[in-house]
Amino acid sequence: MDVTELLIRLVLAFTILLVLTRIMGRKEISQLTFFNFVSAISIGTIGASLAIDASLSVRNGLIALVSWALFTVFLGYMDIKSKDVRSVIDGHPLIVVKQGKVLEGALKKARLDLDSLHVLLRKKNVFSINEVDYAIFETDGTLSVMKKTGDQPFTKKDANAVTRSPAVYPIPTTLVSDGKIVEANLQLLNIDQKWLHQQLKSAGVLSISDVFYAEVQKDGSLYVDQRNDSIH
Repeated sequence: MDVTELLIRLVLAFTILLVLTRIMGRKEISQLTFFNFVSAISIGTIGASLAIDASLSVRNGLIALVSWALFTVFLGYMDIKSKDVRSVIDGHPLIVVKQGKVLEGALKKARLDLDSLHVLLRKKNVFSINEVDYAIFETDGTLSVMKKTGDQPFTKKDANAVTRSPAVYPIPTTLVSDGKIVEANLQLLNIDQKWLHQQLKSAGVLSISDVFYAEVQKDGSLYVDQRNDSIH
């Protein structure tokens, strides 16, 4: 392949990709669901092959690009028209926190661990699971969070609200994760296991193994989420 042919292929591939992407719609780049992810990778691979693979003729490359784009548009149309097709293509949003309780089954189904959940919550300016009423793991990999009423952003209506108790700890901190005590955090906050067990007993928990997650709040109270919560 000489330089002239390479340049022509590059310009042609770029132009066709730009046109086809505009035709397929903004959803391809705004919401990266399973289907969009596969579609984007395939279009990119075919476009790259058209640009630099001398064994692929320009005609066959164009046919492959246009055919894949039409297939994507067709599935996108079916996605809009049929709820069943949409479920197969994109999946379903998963409720991972309900009424302040972490749903372990939903986390496993989403292949999401506690640390990853905390990262997603912090991106929503939520530093404690205790602040969350509902958290939904969306099909595009983002997390939608609804805080409890008392943890909603401050408004003018809250001007006469009672001042909260002074903070005992600088930030909500994990003490138990997936049934195991986080010793490093206990030492960091100068908390002993005796206090932890007393708090758990007060919450009706007799064994650490029954605790999925527990964290000490800024006011010194303990938030506890037991395994296999029954939420109706």
